[in-house]
Amino acid sequence: MRAGSIRVLATGTFDLLHPGHLFYLEQSRALGDELVVIVARDANVKHKPRPIIPQDQRILMVSALKTVDRAVLGDEVDIFRPIEELQPDIITLGYDQHFDAVLLKEELATRGIEAEVVRLEEHDPCPLCSSRMIVAKILEERSLDEERPSPSG
Repeated sequence: MRAGSIRVLATGTFDLLHPGHLFYLEQSRALGDELVVIVARDANVKHKPRPIIPQDQRILMVSALKTVDRAVLGDEVDIFRPIEELQPDIITLGYDQHFDAVLLKEELATRGIEAEVVRLEEHDPCPLCSSRMIVAKILEERSLDEERPSPSG
């Protein structure tokens, strides 16, 4: 798919897939005809705790989503290399992604990439719509379970 179509690029870690991820990807897909997703490599995730799910499993899960036309792993050395190769028309940023949109636009311009950068401010407020909240809930629930005596005991 390309000739005359609008290619949208979304990026993220996508650790512990949840409804917030789906909401972001569906919003991204609605902006164009094709949605390509760059899944961050384990080694490149430095702005938050390392992913729980390995990159090969995360890309498999993202690739299986109906709204995603194609998923690729990011580049370990130059995070802009896949963007140069994919030549998107639009790059979407989630409401909580750490990228500075102005700096991103400047770097794209220096590389001759003429993509529009769109920050998607709307998000799903569900109580477990972040990997961090899911991990916290698991730790809370499991530690409570461990404190309770077992039925056999």
